[in-house]
Amino acid sequence: MLLLALLVTVVYGGYVEAELGLAGPFAYAVGLGFVACLLGSVLLHELGHALTARRYGIGVRGITLELLGGYTEMDRDAPTPRVDALVSLAGPAVSLVLGALGSAAAYALPDRTVAGQIAFQLAVSNVLVAVFNVLPGLPLDGGRALRAGLWALLKDRNRATEAAAWAGRGIAVLTALAVLTLYRLNLLTVFGLVFILLVVFTLWQGAGQSMRLARMTRRFPLVDLGRLARPLFAVPSGMPLAEAHRRAGAAGRAADVLAVADAGGRVVALVDAAAAAAVPAARRPWVSVDTVARDLQRVPTLPLGLTGEQVVRAVQAHPGAQYVVTSGEDVVGVLRVADLAELLEPRRAARRTAPN
Repeated sequence: MLLLALLVTVVYGGYVEAELGLAGPFAYAVGLGFVACLLGSVLLHELGHALTARRYGIGVRGITLELLGGYTEMDRDAPTPRVDALVSLAGPAVSLVLGALGSAAAYALPDRTVAGQIAFQLAVSNVLVAVFNVLPGLPLDGGRALRAGLWALLKDRNRATEAAAWAGRGIAVLTALAVLTLYRLNLLTVFGLVFILLVVFTLWQGAGQSMRLARMTRRFPLVDLGRLARPLFAVPSGMPLAEAHRRAGAAGRAADVLAVADAGGRVVALVDAAAAAAVPAARRPWVSVDTVARDLQRVPTLPLGLTGEQVVRAVQAHPGAQYVVTSGEDVVGVLRVADLAELLEPRRAARRTAPN
């Protein structure tokens, strides 16, 4: 984003220097001001989404700003297709209002002035953002509105998301073909070509992420912590790592999670599988399990009985490699995030394990 902001500052500063006759430093200061105005426009666009979401009881965790757009993170999905559509279209509506205000300002201000040029550019950029964003394909706002309509029709949010994401990829391909044609006809500069292709790439990636999320969400009901949690194989504190592995293997418990127990038999730590694997085999008879263990109090916990969606949201809120699964005060087992990922995305897991 910083490189893109610098590029826009230099290009727009050069334009202002040539068209308005400003000295270099002042022209590039105007270019930087234009970048700040663009970010402000993006912020207001995203606030349109955020405030509409809060109006319908959907919490907003934060807003991420980028020069090419932004992202409003909400704490849950819209409850109905109608709310989904309203939240989606609130952003483009704000951009249209900004475009109208910029147009009025550009008309009222004197021509060939800094203020007039910035007003004109903001008007054009906001109108373009609004028009482009209402195109019917994810991750664009119009794609979310399309998903809302398909959701109401199909009664299945995940199928609607996948269909809208494919529409988004179609729009990305058509946009790329159109911009390449304009460039070959000398109607577009190299800068314009690169800029729009970057937007197309972002659109393609966003559509893919929407598809992936829809497929994962469809599998949420399969998440059962009682089944996914790996049982613990506890060994006494101070035991050599090699001996702990030998005992687990002899008991047929090699797939279980190694845990460290105190003198009273209470589990107090979990052996970090990655750290244990990093210890050379020749040193394992001399390295204690405590050396590669993590205190149980420092491992995130998940209570038994959470729904699939609740488990995924908890993992997103507290990222980690493993989670202690509890039932009341008892430790039931350990959920490894790799096991959860394999359940939610079996295709990716199969590709990772397939031989080259």
